[in-house]
Amino acid sequence: MMDLYGARRDELVALVLAQREQLAAQAAQLARAQALLVAAEATAGQLAQRVGELAQRVRELEGHQLPTKPSGLAGNKLTPPRPPAPKRARRRRAVNRARMRLVPTAREVHALAQCPDCGHPLHGGSVKWTREVIAVPPPPPLSVTEHVYLARYCPQCRRERAPAAALAGGVVGQSRLGVGLVSLIATLREVGRWPLRTIQWYLATFHGLDLSVGALVGALTQVATVGAATVDGILGQIRRSAVVNADETGWRENGVNGYVWSFSTPEAQYFVRAKRTKAVVDEVLGDRFDGVLVSDFSAAYDHDPGVQQRCWAHLLRDADELAARHPTDRGLAAWVAGLRDLYRRACATARGPGDSTLRRQAKRAYEAEARAHAQPHLGQAGAPQRVLSQRISDYLAALFEFVLDPAIPATNNAAERSLRHLVTCRKISGGTRSPDGSDTRMTLATLFGTWRAEGRNPYDACRQLLATAATL
Repeated sequence: MMDLYGARRDELVALVLAQREQLAAQAAQLARAQALLVAAEATAGQLAQRVGELAQRVRELEGHQLPTKPSGLAGNKLTPPRPPAPKRARRRRAVNRARMRLVPTAREVHALAQCPDCGHPLHGGSVKWTREVIAVPPPPPLSVTEHVYLARYCPQCRRERAPAAALAGGVVGQSRLGVGLVSLIATLREVGRWPLRTIQWYLATFHGLDLSVGALVGALTQVATVGAATVDGILGQIRRSAVVNADETGWRENGVNGYVWSFSTPEAQYFVRAKRTKAVVDEVLGDRFDGVLVSDFSAAYDHDPGVQQRCWAHLLRDADELAARHPTDRGLAAWVAGLRDLYRRACATARGPGDSTLRRQAKRAYEAEARAHAQPHLGQAGAPQRVLSQRISDYLAALFEFVLDPAIPATNNAAERSLRHLVTCRKISGGTRSPDGSDTRMTLATLFGTWRAEGRNPYDACRQLLATAATL
C-alpha cells in the first residue's frame, strides 16, 4: 500500500487517475445492471398479463367441450360437457381388521443373553417392540372310533346279553358320520355355498376323508330330515308375525323352470319351491295371518285380503329406468323427481314423532298427493309414465302403510336379501335335480337362514340340532 503522506506528486496524480477510471467502469456496470433489471420487470409484466389472459380463456372454456369431430359445413359445435360425478366420501370402517391385534395364544420373548460388542452378560430389559404372527395349525387328524359291542353270557338266565347301540348324541341313527362332520358338510354347503365336489376335495385334502358325492347328499338329507320339525316351527313363527316380507326368484328343477318363494321377518326365514301362483301365498301364510304383507307388484299377492305394503324400491327403480329411456323428456324427469320427493317426505313422516291419528291423516294426505300425481297421465296415449301412473292408481291403498307404523318397511329389500344366497347357489349349480333335492335345499335354506337372522353360529346351531335328535 502506498504511503500517501510520503508519496510524490506524480504518484498521487497517477493514483487519482486510476481510481477515476475504476469508478467510471463501476458506474457503467451499474447502468447495465439497471437496464437489465428494467427489461426483466417489463418481461415479467408481459408474462403476468399473458398468464391472466390464458386463465381467463380457461375459465371461459370450463363450461364448454371441444368438438371431437366436424359437424359438416356448419363447422365444429361446442357442447356443454357432462358434469363431473360427485366424489363419494370414503366410508370409514368401524373396525380396521388389517391392524386389529388378536388375543395371543402363545408368547415368545426374544432377548440377547450378552452384549454383541463386549460380551458382557445382559439381564432384565424393557419391551422395545412386538410383532404379531398369525398362523393356522395343521388340520387335526381324522378321528375314527370303532365301537365294539360285546355279548356276554348270563349263566343264570342262560342267555347272551349285549348293550344297546346308544352313542349319547354322537351320531344320528345308523349313520357312520358324526354330528360334527355332518354339521360341517351342511355348513359348507349352505353358508359357504360350496359345490359337492369342492366339499369332497376339502375333506380329502385337509382331513384325509374320502367320501362319495352320495354320502355328502345323504348327510345333507339327514340334516333336512332332523330339522323338519324345526322348519314347521319357523313356519308357525312366520304366520304369527306382524310384518312379513315376501319375494320369489327362479329355480330350475331337473331342467324345469320353477320359483323359490321367500317369506321372511327380522328373526325368521322360510323358503319353498313352487309355481308362481297365488295359491303359494295362501298355503304358506294360512287363513289366520293378520299381519302386514310386504311385497313387490307381482299379481300373485293381489288377492290377499289383508293389509299390504308394496315396494317403493321397485317403483322408483322402474321410474328411473323409464327416465333413462327418455333422456330428453323434461316433463317425465320432473314427474320422476316429484315421485321421489313424495317418497322422501313420507319416509320422514314415518321416522318422525306422531300419534296414530296424525299418522293416519298424513297417510291420507300422501295418498291424495300420489293420486293427483298419477291422475293426469292415466289413459294418456303416448305418455311414458302412463303405465307407472296406472300402477300407482291400482296399488294406492298399499303404498303408504309404512307411514302408520315405523315397523313396516317401505321396501321389500329384506326379502330380496334373504334370496341372495340362493341366487348365488343357482348360478353355481343351476338348480336341483329332483323334488327331494329341492325339498332338502329349501329346508336347509330355512334352517340356516333363520339361524343367521337370529345371530347364531350356523355350525353350532346345526350341531346342537343333530345332537338333540341323536339323544332321543
